[in-house]
Amino acid sequence: MAKQSEKRIAAAQFKAKCLSLLDEVAEKGSEFIVTKRGKPVARLVPVKSEWKSLKESVIYEADDIITPDEEWEMESDNPWPFDK
Repeated sequence: MAKQSEKRIAAAQFKAKCLSLLDEVAEKGSEFIVTKRGKPVARLVPVKSEWKSLKESVIYEADDIITPDEEWEMESDNPWPFDK
């Protein structure tokens, strides 16, 4: 049974209006049932994204960056400081 918020659209109409329908789904959360000869064959629904923006989540520490051209010395003679 279709939800009240779902709209039915024939496959031929879907084909002709696909991009605008995708915009409507993304912007308004609309849902569509695509039909072929009156029978439902597909459902177009918005994606529930689990992705979160990483904007402002990375901390830049310039002092910790060593370029390949730069020479540096180890603080210890032991290359594996966690070995005892």
